[in-house]
Amino acid sequence: MSETQDLSKIHQPINNLITPTLTSNEEYQKVKLSTEQINFFHENGYVKLPVLTTAQVDLLLADLLKLTKDEESELWYEFHANEGDSENILFHSLGAWRISPLFHDLIWHPAFTVPCSQLLGDSPKKVRFWHDQLFCKPPSKGGNVAWHQDYSYWTRTKPMAHLTVHVLSLIHISEPTRQAEISYA
Repeated sequence: MSETQDLSKIHQPINNLITPTLTSNEEYQKVKLSTEQINFFHENGYVKLPVLTTAQVDLLLADLLKLTKDEESELWYEFHANEGDSENILFHSLGAWRISPLFHDLIWHPAFTVPCSQLLGDSPKKVRFWHDQLFCKPPSKGGNVAWHQDYSYWTRTKPMAHLTVHVLSLIHISEPTRQAEISYA
């Protein structure tokens, strides 16, 4: 899959397989958070949203499987694949959005950007992408990752004006679990 073009230099979606274009106020309203969701976020520090369709998840999963074999790309910030034994499978990388058009376009998805803009302030704000991270491990067999907090790494804005977006369950565990979670780092 090694591609020579650095997709981080493209500041818009490349295709519409993952990221829909909002062409009407009605479409915008569908991805906009309700007052109740915003209040829930401020009270609890997270909000769960359905974002991706099953077809989109399938496309990302197929692309993810290709990416796990693309260790040679010079565009990875980090790439760690199965560094343990076969019982401790783990894949961790930074930079997939620079290599894969699908992961690149995921960061432009209005169901991420619109709620993030809402949660960052009273008026619509621009959302700046800092980095991506793929972290994959199978249930029961995955390598150990100790519980930890990353907040000390996320002190880039004062007052705090940043969010972490988690895309959960790219693996076919069960259909209802495919959703995004937006939470404090």
